[in-house]
Amino acid sequence: MNIVAFFHSYKFTHFTESKIEKTQKPEKLTFVGKVNALLLGVNNPRPVNKVKPTKHYERVELQSNKRIECWYLKRTNSASNDSVKGTIIICHGYGGEKSSMLDKAAIFDSLGYDTFLIDFMGSGGSEGNTTTIGYKEAEEVKTAYEYLKSKGVNNIYLFGTSMCAVAILKAMNDYGLKPNGIILECPFGSMYQTVAARFRNMQVPAFPMAGLLVFWGGVQNGFWAFAHNPVDYAKKISCPTLLLYGEQDKNVSRQEIDAIYSNLSGQKTLKTYELAGHENYLIKYRSQWTEDIADFITKK
Repeated sequence: MNIVAFFHSYKFTHFTESKIEKTQKPEKLTFVGKVNALLLGVNNPRPVNKVKPTKHYERVELQSNKRIECWYLKRTNSASNDSVKGTIIICHGYGGEKSSMLDKAAIFDSLGYDTFLIDFMGSGGSEGNTTTIGYKEAEEVKTAYEYLKSKGVNNIYLFGTSMCAVAILKAMNDYGLKPNGIILECPFGSMYQTVAARFRNMQVPAFPMAGLLVFWGGVQNGFWAFAHNPVDYAKKISCPTLLLYGEQDKNVSRQEIDAIYSNLSGQKTLKTYELAGHENYLIKYRSQWTEDIADFITKK
């Protein structure tokens, strides 16, 4: 069982350069697909940026724990004459890359904000082939934040979905970042909970394999994964926070969201979307999402 868990955790945290087809979400797998995933692990091709921004942008390379590639989209390079209200650091979720966040960057642009999009290590134009589900990615959030501060940028917000929301919480906890506010979409409560959810979604018991995957995943990547708990990181967050959640989310429970929200010590707002799952909220709630974002950042 340990050998199987070791193999699974490696495939979950290491992307492959081969042109294999990515394993579908657990709820979409056939019975045969579930058996293959349980026995052989998931197919995890390295995320690749699929499109580039349609407006002028600056490509920025930063040295963090890995070399990371970023896109800096400035409103001063657009046709708009409106003044810039601030800058949003945007980063992606597990298995994603920065081009997948361009739709949200466009909305922030329409609200008057520059955007700074990050490829985490192992994704897009950044170095490496590993992911630590938000643990080491927290340092990359810090690197991007410090880069903007070194350029004299003020009024910075951090925005992240799923794994990135976790990375933001950890960066705030570990490094004491002082953004104007943070916007978090569906962060999980703990590493164990997010791994266990994947077993539940496949309708198989989480015990004992979930614990073994968390253990070996941490060992392989050089950290104690059982201590990777965003619900605890939230206790050190005192800046204004907007927390967003889809009520049909099968990967993150409402209990996890409520626990994180309860632990946030600063000004905070929770908005939920009744029919959304663990997905891009713009698909079903573009207007409501835009309104929620605008209300939050204009009140700060």
